Amino acid sequence: MKAISFFVSFLTVSGLYAQEPLVTSAHLLTATVFSQGAELNHAASFNLPAGSQEILLNGIANTLDENSIQIGGPAGFTILSVRPVRNYLQIENKSPEYKRVADSLAKANQALEEIRNLQSANESILALLAKNQLIGGDHGTTVIELSKMADYYYNKHISIKNTLSSLALQKARQEQQVARLKKQLEEFNTDQQGTGGQLLLQVMNSKAGPINLSVSYLTGAASWSAYYDLRAENAASPLQIIYKANLQQSTGIPWNKVKLTLSTSNPSQNGTAPLLNPWVLRFAEDYSNRLDEVVVVQNRIQGVKVESNLPQRKTAALPAPSTLNDHSTLTENQLSATFDIDIPYDIASNGKPHSVALKEYTQPARFKYYAAPKIDGDAFLMAEVTDYEKLNLVPGEANIIFENMFVGKSFLNPYATTDTLNLSLGRDKMISIKRERVTEQTSTQSIGSSKKQVFTYEIRVRNNKKQAIQLLLKDQYPLSSDKAIEVELLEDSQASKNSETGVLTWQLDIPPGQTKTLRISYSVKYPKNRNIDQLF
Repeated sequence: MKAISFFVSFLTVSGLYAQEPLVTSAHLLTATVFSQGAELNHAASFNLPAGSQEILLNGIANTLDENSIQIGGPAGFTILSVRPVRNYLQIENKSPEYKRVADSLAKANQALEEIRNLQSANESILALLAKNQLIGGDHGTTVIELSKMADYYYNKHISIKNTLSSLALQKARQEQQVARLKKQLEEFNTDQQGTGGQLLLQVMNSKAGPINLSVSYLTGAASWSAYYDLRAENAASPLQIIYKANLQQSTGIPWNKVKLTLSTSNPSQNGTAPLLNPWVLRFAEDYSNRLDEVVVVQNRIQGVKVESNLPQRKTAALPAPSTLNDHSTLTENQLSATFDIDIPYDIASNGKPHSVALKEYTQPARFKYYAAPKIDGDAFLMAEVTDYEKLNLVPGEANIIFENMFVGKSFLNPYATTDTLNLSLGRDKMISIKRERVTEQTSTQSIGSSKKQVFTYEIRVRNNKKQAIQLLLKDQYPLSSDKAIEVELLEDSQASKNSETGVLTWQLDIPPGQTKTLRISYSVKYPKNRNIDQLF
């Protein structure tokens, strides 16, 4: 009797743990995307019986940080273990466009295979005809029979050859169609494995009923970078800065109607300040001067969610009169800034950048022109922006639109150490600059054991615009790194001179249609038996 009881108990326990897991999906609600990585927040609802149960959650990112997984449930619901798994059979994460192109590719491959089969069959018949050209055997044949056989072979040979030519053309066209569909499929599918992620939960439920779960975790398969549109109607108008983000994700799951938050922080970056260890010198050892950094476990997402004792404040930047600012909220924290986007976005899991509009600002700017004709013969329009730290900008590429025309690209770097942010708005061809050597005032003469060379350059700047311009012009003269080389600046046209760098600077005010002429001259004296590189 005891043996029977034990056997029944064994079957009961075995059946308990051998049961199929409950399969359900976790719906993605919000995503907080960092400069590297993202925090995804899901919700799942299902009915669960009392007792122990395995739950398989679909719709999870295919790469995640296991230590960052957080799951919340009702009272009486206990999570015993959590384990991420990969589903290599599930194709639900594929978009309808992907499935449509995949079906078309399968049909195109089938049609191509049928054409190849027809080609093979006709080539076999042609080979069969070639091997059976002996007519009549040992008994010979009549002229009529020979004529009939010749007509048959001729017509059959021509028919097969024409069929093969037609099939070759069909095959080439079909191969082009297959190649196009494959290329289109690659556009939809950057995730080559095509796999979605899952979470396998072992839980204990105290009573049967509906369960609502919240699931969050950190994934490294998403990021965003800033880019800008810099607009100015003219040199007298304020500068409009349109702040945008290029967001990309390859988590294996589509983000459909997801509430986005973009953060300038990077939780995967080590946030521990470096410490200096004693630097000890020893003989016969090669030690370099270095900062020894204490290595710690990377910051978890909990560290981002903890409320700081430091007060939060709204940015004081000047918004432009545009509806874009009505759909996003900028919050400035002590160490980062976050953009809460009110409009839900659809972001495909293809690793390609998707544009997300963040903010628009209108900033007072001082416009001026800059030129260094020794390096580049064009004048560049520059915008000087102050109080830019209030805008919470991050480095990024910028499209330059001036006077309603796209004039080029630049790079915005707000991490400068100066109080003024200098933005290059592109070249202005209406300002003509020429830098030429004055031949009659350039000479070479020998003085004893030395050689002395004199170089003279003339710079002409013409303002072809209808309004006056301010131009910051820079040039330079050489500096000596050897006592045997003597450099003397002979003429600088009243430039501001930096003796340490050799840079000459002029602040020019040029009326419309006028030309300014500047001249620089310098001499270089050095031993005549020596040569100097890059002397001009």
